[in-house]
Amino acid sequence: MPLLDSDLPLVAAPMAGGASTPALAAAVGAAGGFAFWPAGYLTAEAFAADLATAQAGAAATGRSFGVNLFVPQEGAIEPAAFTAYAAAIRAEAEALGVVLPDEPRHDDDAWRAKVDLLLATPVPVVSLTFGLPGRADIAALRRAGTQVLATVTTAGEARAAEEAGVDGLVVQGPGAGGHSGTFDPRRPIADGPTADVVRAVRGVSALPLVAGGGVDGSAAVRALLDAGAEAVAVGTLLLRATEAGTSATHRAALADPAYARTTVTHSFTGRPARALANGFVARHHSEAPHGYPELHHLTRDLRRAAARAGDPERLHLWAGTGYRAAREAPAATIVSELAAGL
Repeated sequence: MPLLDSDLPLVAAPMAGGASTPALAAAVGAAGGFAFWPAGYLTAEAFAADLATAQAGAAATGRSFGVNLFVPQEGAIEPAAFTAYAAAIRAEAEALGVVLPDEPRHDDDAWRAKVDLLLATPVPVVSLTFGLPGRADIAALRRAGTQVLATVTTAGEARAAEEAGVDGLVVQGPGAGGHSGTFDPRRPIADGPTADVVRAVRGVSALPLVAGGGVDGSAAVRALLDAGAEAVAVGTLLLRATEAGTSATHRAALADPAYARTTVTHSFTGRPARALANGFVARHHSEAPHGYPELHHLTRDLRRAAARAGDPERLHLWAGTGYRAAREAPAATIVSELAAGL
């Protein structure tokens, strides 16, 4: 049984927060790729509605799809650190008319409710991000007929995931946009080719691999397949796709020559994530504490307001190192160009 049921070895990465849409998933699937739907940040009720829509679409088209889950985080931020950071970014919030929360908020992203729903209405594939859950949850999903993939960023994480009983691995290179899937959010994310991580993981595991990070065209796809992956995930290249839900502010920044580089920062959410280097990062990265999801909840309304106001300097401009290749085009065109030469 293949890991992913698609005509092409190309995967639309799950982009939580609005960039992934049913229209984008459908377009990637119709073009021959495989799409993941993000459950992260959604309430259990919203996820149930999205899952029903995705399953109805899959039944109508015969196209398979996957779901991505955020593994619950322990949450380790000290109240004093939270308070100090809230004070440090208060002027940013006030400039946008936002009132910041007074207390840190922790949650598990409705993990149990989402897993229970996926056990009751199984999907072909579930991928995990931010670590590993208990082995019982992995085993239960597999018994339901779902293939389970774990996102890993090192060979050591790959070994741990295989020991936990997963069916495959999503190997995320350091050039990937958005959150790093690293099991240790305090680990520095060094630059380097995704192909090197793929080869390191292949050296310790024979599980099927999906690779992503820094993909900027068909040559990068070919390099990751040659390194040992059976499919390649793309996210940043789809942020400007016609069907994506990316905000107008984010879309414009990706094409703006003023944003000349990406950087890894935990200043927005308390977990490392690669984004375009902007004013907020410059002002607050060095003083930001680690602590996800507490910092995510602290800055969420600020970031939403920045997107609405067209303020890219206070917005989390997630982007991988291949962002210069992202362009406004239908998803089918982007997938076709990435598939050239396969």
